Amino acid sequence: MAIDRIDLTSVESEVRAELDAKYAARELAIRLARPIIQHSSKAIRALHRNDEGLAREFLNQIKSDLDELNTGLVGQEDIARSGLVYDAVKEYAEAELTAALLSHQPLPLPSDLGIHAVPYLKGLGEAVGEQRRRLLDQLRLGQLDEAERTFADMEQVIDLLTALDYPDGMTSGLRRTTDVSRALTERSRADLTSTIVQERLRADLAGD
Repeated sequence: MAIDRIDLTSVESEVRAELDAKYAARELAIRLARPIIQHSSKAIRALHRNDEGLAREFLNQIKSDLDELNTGLVGQEDIARSGLVYDAVKEYAEAELTAALLSHQPLPLPSDLGIHAVPYLKGLGEAVGEQRRRLLDQLRLGQLDEAERTFADMEQVIDLLTALDYPDGMTSGLRRTTDVSRALTERSRADLTSTIVQERLRADLAGD
């Protein structure tokens, strides 16, 4: 007796279409996330060498890659919010925000960068570490006025991050990033205060 077989052709066609699209999005994320992270790091290094032109070249390349990534991830929210993509976006945010902070320029908004608020904020928190590096360079060079300005900017960032007291489940652990940034800011306060006191003592002893 012949057995009627279930025709799964339409099922296979539909699920393959969905999974092929997801696989393509995943491959795109893998291909673009690494250069975004690498170029973000290179941009920050260029900023610390005061080579803003080179830093902007890296940032423009990242923006191009990110635009391609965002286009390719339309309808693939699970891939778009995966750890791989999230880390890349966070690193880009840190680089762009570091560029603004170190030059004392207004910060670009998340919408300006085309990214979500959470990776933006975590990038902002991590940019405090780059501000501390700049502050230490300024102290070493005797640029106390600039160091005080950098420290004031650090405090403003911490004030903002502290005010955004949302559950960690919503912010992917922003509170921990804030705590680390606050600790770096307090260490910077101690370093700045110590240097100012030493400079005043030196000036008093020298009769300046």
